[in-house]
Amino acid sequence: MFRFELVHADRATGARAGLLHTPHGAVETPAFMPVGTHGTIRGLTPEEVRGAGAQIVLANTFHLMLRPGVDLIAAAGGLHRFMHWDGPILTDSGGYQVFSLAHLRRVADDGVTFRSPIDGREFHLTPQGVVDLEARLGADIIMPLDVCLGYPAPAAAVEEAERRTALWARRSREAPVAPGQALFGIVQGGFEAESRRRAADEIAALGFPGYAIGGLSVGEPRGMTYDLVAAVTDRLPAASPRYLMGVGVPPTSIEAVRRGIDMFDCVLPTRAGRTGVALTADGRLSLHNAAHAAALAPLDEDCPCPACRGYTRAYLRHLFKAGEMLGPRLLSLHNITFMTRLAAVMRAAILEDRFAAWSDAVLARYRTAW
Repeated sequence: MFRFELVHADRATGARAGLLHTPHGAVETPAFMPVGTHGTIRGLTPEEVRGAGAQIVLANTFHLMLRPGVDLIAAAGGLHRFMHWDGPILTDSGGYQVFSLAHLRRVADDGVTFRSPIDGREFHLTPQGVVDLEARLGADIIMPLDVCLGYPAPAAAVEEAERRTALWARRSREAPVAPGQALFGIVQGGFEAESRRRAADEIAALGFPGYAIGGLSVGEPRGMTYDLVAAVTDRLPAASPRYLMGVGVPPTSIEAVRRGIDMFDCVLPTRAGRTGVALTADGRLSLHNAAHAAALAPLDEDCPCPACRGYTRAYLRHLFKAGEMLGPRLLSLHNITFMTRLAAVMRAAILEDRFAAWSDAVLARYRTAW
């Protein structure tokens, strides 16, 4: 069954180390979660993703509903069997698509009507219906339908999104989930600290087993992101896990953990890898830079990933210049490995009460690199 165990809290910051117990295994937190929107981390096998250190992965209910369909996945024995991943899975609801596919949807109090970007079919998603879809997928952690805004947002739009997200959260909370599943509440609320606190209080009052913070990293200044994360985590139950949605750039991840975040995800590591950009301790490294054309050193001497163990920067650059698929695969593996190792290093620093000094030093190095 689902349960969160808070193992240790750093004495000088809000950083926490915990254990997330799920029906498909435990997850050590802080945890980075690779994004597999369509039930796959693009270009990689589940064995490779596990080998890169990933403990839990994401999939998107909206996209899986469109293709191949929840009925087929359920008939295959659920999403774990269908995608051949035996660890924990978190499914997003499709709430972000309310924001990103605005030209294809209509929003009302009873839910969202989408027109499929694939074949034009119309779908109506209700809060209860989304929970039912996710229950049938069989994910360990599921997200309710919510309303995400872009930055900036008019006060009236913020108020309406906050009201509707809370309304949908209450309806989602009443819907049955599959045995062992945990439905998290999502805090929205715009870009003012007071509205975020109000939204956090309203969602926390519903007694979810975990909480997510959505609607950030959508164009707002980074300093604002950090302030709003802190405003929310201060109002959420300490005994519950906290998930920052869609954030996974290394410095932002560190800043989020400083403010009490336990879980975070982002498409950036794999998306950057597919375009020839590696994440390193010194910032982004682009293999398209001519300086790497004859570089016979690895991306990172200390990294255990396949890209760093067996290949030089010059060879990896050659793969991208030649259009070979091995290049994006190797850099995707490297970037996931980098993020999971970063999370593990953060956990060790928290457990040893040295997270403040460690994060200050790392963030100072990143300040000019990101």
